[in-house]
Amino acid sequence: MTRRRVIIMGAAGRDFHNFNTVFRDNPDYEVVAFTATQIPNIEGRNYPPELAGALYPDGVPIFPEEELTELIERFAADEVVFAYSDVSFDYVMARASKALAAGADFRLLSARDTMVASTVPVVAVVAVRTGAGKSQTSRKVLKLLSDQGLRVIAIRHPMPYGDLNRQRVQRFATVEDLHEADCTIEEMEEYEPHIVAGSVIYAGVDYEAILREAEKEADVIVWDGGNNDLPFYQPDLTITVADPHRAGDEMSYYPGATNLQIADVVVINKVDSAESDQVAIVRDNIAQVNPSALIVEAASPRHVDNAELLRGKRALVVEDGPTLTHGGMKYGAGTLAAREHGASEIVDPRPYAVGTIAETFQKYPDTGPILPAMGYGEAQMADLAATIEAVPCDVVVIGTPIDLRRVIDIEKPSVRVTYELDEQTRPDLEEILLRFMDRAE
Repeated sequence: MTRRRVIIMGAAGRDFHNFNTVFRDNPDYEVVAFTATQIPNIEGRNYPPELAGALYPDGVPIFPEEELTELIERFAADEVVFAYSDVSFDYVMARASKALAAGADFRLLSARDTMVASTVPVVAVVAVRTGAGKSQTSRKVLKLLSDQGLRVIAIRHPMPYGDLNRQRVQRFATVEDLHEADCTIEEMEEYEPHIVAGSVIYAGVDYEAILREAEKEADVIVWDGGNNDLPFYQPDLTITVADPHRAGDEMSYYPGATNLQIADVVVINKVDSAESDQVAIVRDNIAQVNPSALIVEAASPRHVDNAELLRGKRALVVEDGPTLTHGGMKYGAGTLAAREHGASEIVDPRPYAVGTIAETFQKYPDTGPILPAMGYGEAQMADLAATIEAVPCDVVVIGTPIDLRRVIDIEKPSVRVTYELDEQTRPDLEEILLRFMDRAE
């Protein structure tokens, strides 16, 4: 029988996982190419034969998504599988229309076909949009489970932007492990807070192999999701984080809308900075699509070191890169802190951006007057540092999950903004997790 020829559209994450779980050893299909978007410089690589398996002795090439129509024709592709996240329904259907016009079927894979079963309980923390507060929720869940005397291991959604063979299974227990793995700023932002809190975190490319290693040292696993993607593992408890600053997106973004519907618990985060009508919209939407879900309202209080440096000063605000770019947020914790502590002006960095940072603003023209902390490799980190240096400001506000001053040189006065999850309603996460573990025993 002729194998169906497949192109997988991705961004170095869900695409590889879909390949590994559905296509890698499947003689009915031939994956002829991946396409790549969202993340800089992840195309032009090859998904290596060591990971691709016996059916792919030469591996699978990775091309820019812009070449999709040409690739469908070149490889006579029968179907296109869409496999990345945090995009609007309109965005998905625009790609579907392009594939259909070129003569290929368009497909989305279900959670049933791509979730791997674990031998230990799994708590999945996912979101309706990137930047909703998923990471701080994951940290809180890890702490609460650890406080119960459990061995808790975090497994993070993939960010394999380097040598894929080297990144097949990654285990991080110390900050030195991150340096040895040549982690990007984006990777460190997700891994380092877990390590600082005393947790071990796994990540990589082959998520069944990762799970089998993590199971050896875990009583319970916390899936720390990326963007608004579905869990890679079959969860025993699903916690979905919603963001009232983008009220309504929980109903119209892929696959965050699915995460809302599969949630056992929905955390409505940032209720301390959102308007009450925005919170009400999210509550109404949860009631519409998942009325049985428990709802936890949570604040995201901010702490600023050396806050006195902000009063009356011109501030450059640096926020989490993905949240500002494809996440669509125009501000974050750093912006709120600058305003709360009396900054006279938030300086627009766009006229002073250099190199790949300028390109980021061109690709995401709706980004507001905030600097996204893009750091996919040394060259981009150098461009980020040069942009910060070029902006005429009195103080730099660091609103990123890690302290940028540790990975790039910032000569100007600077302050760091940190934030944690603070539940405002009952039952809170501690009560929910205690009940969950009682049932799991």
